[in-house]
Amino acid sequence: MDIDNKKPNSIEKALDILLKFQEVKPSWGIRELSTELCFSPATVQRILQVFKSYEFVRQDPNTRQYFIGNVFYRFLENLNGSNNLTRIGRRFMEEVAADTLETVHLNIIEGDLRICIDTIESPKVLKAGMPIGNQSPLYAGASAKCLLAFSSKKFQDNYFKTTKIKPVTENTITLPGKLFEELHKIKEQGYALSLGERTPGLGSLSAPVFDYKGQILASLSLAIPEIRLKQKDHLSNCINILTSAANSFSKEMGLAAEKF
Repeated sequence: MDIDNKKPNSIEKALDILLKFQEVKPSWGIRELSTELCFSPATVQRILQVFKSYEFVRQDPNTRQYFIGNVFYRFLENLNGSNNLTRIGRRFMEEVAADTLETVHLNIIEGDLRICIDTIESPKVLKAGMPIGNQSPLYAGASAKCLLAFSSKKFQDNYFKTTKIKPVTENTITLPGKLFEELHKIKEQGYALSLGERTPGLGSLSAPVFDYKGQILASLSLAIPEIRLKQKDHLSNCINILTSAANSFSKEMGLAAEKF
């Protein structure tokens, strides 16, 4: 039997089920998962019951839908502590947060999505949030477009060949020509700016973080309410603070000074 066409074993089935609980579809019923993964309902139910007993999933008693469980909170501190990027980046995030008083977040590319791996929330009453684990397509929002703009041409070519661009909001750039112009502009000016591309009324500012080879590692970003994003002095100040911190972060990750 061809190994590429072999049927998944029990462990692989369990992992396939667990990985379906993403932000784009956070809840599932047994029959939904059965249809989605082509597993029998009995198999899905058995695996979910085991996950539930270990708190990997939880179930709404009214809708009978399953959600990701609270056990994953136990892994967050360990994950951040062992991740060199978040450990080193925390200092720069704290500096940006203190100087701007806006929500700061750190993002990476995960597959074909932007995912937030660390965040510091603004102390202000009116603020924009960005929870750890939040995901978005790479063409929507400054933190995502920053990652895409500074990615390799090979990555970009493959991404646009395999990705169908759909509007997240009415402000999402969906025309390929306009999006390519935007990515070029981001690379030229060294940062990305967006308003309402993912959430109406909220803006984002993002700068790239590079490794010692000059390859994109992450985007260091600010989430800013529209009312403050439109204040020119505040925006200019945020751009200077953020880009300076991202440059220092890149140097800490080994990027030579002459690369700037």
